[in-house]
Amino acid sequence: MSKPSTILRQYEVIAAITSRMLKEARADHWDEVIVLGAQYQEAVETLRGINILSDEDRAARRQLLARILDDDAHIRLLAAPELSRLGRLLGDIKRQHTVLQAYCAPSLKQ
Repeated sequence: MSKPSTILRQYEVIAAITSRMLKEARADHWDEVIVLGAQYQEAVETLRGINILSDEDRAARRQLLARILDDDAHIRLLAAPELSRLGRLLGDIKRQHTVLQAYCAPSLKQ
């Protein structure tokens, strides 16, 4: 394969970011996943302005896209339990707030 085109280099950047995101997600480093997610969005936006591909580049792009999508699927699987836990936590906080309003708010009005 010849020198990678600008678009393929950008896909390689995106693939590297998603690989790092997956590594951090596996380590439960969700703050870092969020930081990398912002980098991912920037890299994708950069990609939108580049659109010329040779046939050779298209084949390489397919491989990179498959890798990116595979990483994304794994990150989502790893994030699902954390999102569920956060949902339960928010539900608990809402219930506590409701109880506090029901029992404490009347005494505050007196």
